[in-house]
Amino acid sequence: MNSAVSNRQSVISTVDPHSGFSPRQFAICLKGIVWRESLRFLHQRERFISALVRPLVWLFIFAAGFRQVLGVSIIPPYQTYILYAEYITPGLIAMIQLFNGMQSSLSMVYDREMGNMRTLLVSPFPRWYLLCSKLVAGTAVSLLQVYAFLLIARFWDIGPPPIGYLLVLPALVLSGLMLGALGMLISSVIKQLENFAGVMNFVIFPLFFLSTALYPLWKMQESSELLYWLCLLNPFSHAVELIRFAAYVKFNGIAMTVTAGTAGIFLLLAIWSYDPRFGLLKRQVA
Repeated sequence: MNSAVSNRQSVISTVDPHSGFSPRQFAICLKGIVWRESLRFLHQRERFISALVRPLVWLFIFAAGFRQVLGVSIIPPYQTYILYAEYITPGLIAMIQLFNGMQSSLSMVYDREMGNMRTLLVSPFPRWYLLCSKLVAGTAVSLLQVYAFLLIARFWDIGPPPIGYLLVLPALVLSGLMLGALGMLISSVIKQLENFAGVMNFVIFPLFFLSTALYPLWKMQESSELLYWLCLLNPFSHAVELIRFAAYVKFNGIAMTVTAGTAGIFLLLAIWSYDPRFGLLKRQVA
């Protein structure tokens, strides 16, 4: 009898949110969320294929069609003239992470409708830690997609120098966190799964086309001063440039600062939105 009572007390102390958690318990929680997202990604083969087909179509069809039309002058971080396909590769990498962030937000909306989100958020772990773990898991999945894309592009001699594949990793992590946090923030304001497609169109396309993913800033400035400033103020442009410079063994301090700052703002807003005390989801996930 005494042993049963002691076992029950130990279980209660384990789930008591005020008892505190050891670093090992936090690590187990993070591992579980990352593992769950990885399994979901592996079981959704269509998601992996679509994540690769979309940028590959842009790389081999769109870039080939504009190869002779659009010239790219020698601009940092490049030290020589490059093909247009080479220029848009960092933008396509960021596009992969952008779509992955939106897919992660879609899964959160789905989990909320199915009740899985409620199970996660009533965990004794701090809600901010659960959301950060979810963000880390989504970023890890995006890295797999990006390197798979780079591997395929390398067969056509498109991609950064060999050392760039390693040096670009921190930039990919930072940009993935920013775009994943944006997706998480969007998921907090979408009430129904049916509304997700419309919201995606209003987020993905302006972010992608009003950026340096497809055209350098000087090209935008030649056509329109307004477009130039919109691209310059777009945080997605800075994520693209951060990836571009890191892949070619250069450092862009402004791009890193803007990307990191924007990631922090998006994450704080998402955590606030998911807080049942005063967030945007008081009545939905409380």
